Amino acid sequence: MVTMTAAQRREQARIEYDAFLKSCPTNQLLDRISDKWVSLVVSALAPGPLRYSDLGRKIAGVSPKMLTQTLRSLERDGLLTRTVTPSVPVRVDYELTPLGHNLALLLTAVKDWAEHHFDEVRDARERYDAETRDD
Repeated sequence: MVTMTAAQRREQARIEYDAFLKSCPTNQLLDRISDKWVSLVVSALAPGPLRYSDLGRKIAGVSPKMLTQTLRSLERDGLLTRTVTPSVPVRVDYELTPLGHNLALLLTAVKDWAEHHFDEVRDARERYDAETRDD
């Protein structure tokens, strides 16, 4: 039996990640980062830190409960930091970590793609709907 060092075991585990497998932890991570609110929060924080209330105003339609849950999950995953400044009222700022900034490059690109190509997608949907109605 071959003995492996801890570093070799970690490398082997990294190689074996397969997001197509339901049991793979990367599958869970993909589920998290593909969430609409995660994408919008990360994109909103990409330029710099924001207060909770500023995030709530910037992201139309997000409920306070969903914003809080999203921020907590991102903090847990190491994608953002939460800084509390004692004052009246208490000031809470959120900022992306280096890992969060790395993810923001991808998610902001997806958000930008959606904004730039929505007309094309809408047109394709209308064509598809018109064709399937005729069938």
